[in-house]
Amino acid sequence: MQHLDTAERRARLARRHAVAAPYRRATVEDAAASVVCLHATDPAGLYLSAWARTDGFTVDDLDRAFYVDRTLVKHLAMRRTLFAVPRDTLPVVQAACSAKVAATERRRLVKDVVAAGLATDGERWFDEAVAATVAELAGGEPLTSTQLRQRLAMIDAQVAYGGDKPWAGTFSIASRVLTCLQAAGTVVRAGNLGRWTASRPTWVLARDWLGGDIEPLDEHEARATLVRAWLGRFGPATEADVRWWLGSTLRDVRRALADVRAVEVALDGGATGWVLPDDVDPVGPVEPWVALLPWLDPTTMGWTDRDWYVGPHRAQVYDSVGNGGAAIWVDGRIVGAWTVTADGRVELYPLEDVGREATAAVEAEAHRLSGWLAGTSVVPRFPAPLVGGRGAARLLDGT
Repeated sequence: MQHLDTAERRARLARRHAVAAPYRRATVEDAAASVVCLHATDPAGLYLSAWARTDGFTVDDLDRAFYVDRTLVKHLAMRRTLFAVPRDTLPVVQAACSAKVAATERRRLVKDVVAAGLATDGERWFDEAVAATVAELAGGEPLTSTQLRQRLAMIDAQVAYGGDKPWAGTFSIASRVLTCLQAAGTVVRAGNLGRWTASRPTWVLARDWLGGDIEPLDEHEARATLVRAWLGRFGPATEADVRWWLGSTLRDVRRALADVRAVEVALDGGATGWVLPDDVDPVGPVEPWVALLPWLDPTTMGWTDRDWYVGPHRAQVYDSVGNGGAAIWVDGRIVGAWTVTADGRVELYPLEDVGREATAAVEAEAHRLSGWLAGTSVVPRFPAPLVGGRGAARLLDGT
């Protein structure tokens, strides 16, 4: 069995994820493909992930891809997470992951509307709500969820959940219906009425936005295609890594690994990883590099076994449920966190001494990002615990 050590894994990450400066991409489409698809849960984090991977990136580059050329599509997919998916990958993601998310979301909503007393026959209510929403969007006019609620009384409701629990609240029926339709590939997000740091989407039918329905594919073949693409970017990866990223069952993961003829390799620490059959040989070292990757970045979130790149800093960078904050990367390791001040300046919170040259490179990257932000305030939804009010003192000023 070939042995691919941690240094090799970090070198692959630098090259394939386009996070080291020599390997940045020329277009946002290529940047997204470098990690299969970009996380889009946090609107600002999405743009900052593209900035980190694209030479000369501007906000207009990503807006063009989403709203003009439509070469990237925001879609609910793996782990019920919103991703920016390359257009040619969309049918694969839909068949491999999103369809199951849609089925799960439908079951939950049917149960919730009955429990809330909105209907006695939840399945019938769901079918009628979907039909009415699709009919309202059929003219091709992008509508917000608020506009849909105003036009469709049956989805204009707020439902309480949680009782007297600390996490109690309400959810919008309209938003839940749109979640189901998005995961099913029936609707997609069109424009954004907010600035790039906020999300105020409008919705259209996928067939109107994309010029046709999303092509149906066989689920197992699509999953194998997606696993092949993912291993080509993230391999070597453990079985647990693949299962977590897909949000799939162990049975499905093992079938997909067999379908792509993945081969086992030995990893440092005694674990077993998987790579594509033509990707066993080492790629070799890369020059020293640094990167500032935002919260929920695809690289920071790429694996569930993270010790090989976060080391002792997990509790300072990831929250209690595993959401990664904005991270300082040096040569394939997370060595600290960062944040953005109210006036758009990058502040660095290093967790270890990485030497004079690497420190200078990190400071230069922070200065570059501060210049790009040009005073724009960015508030992360998922700040690193080190930064998020836990008594950490600022150690470096990125300006």
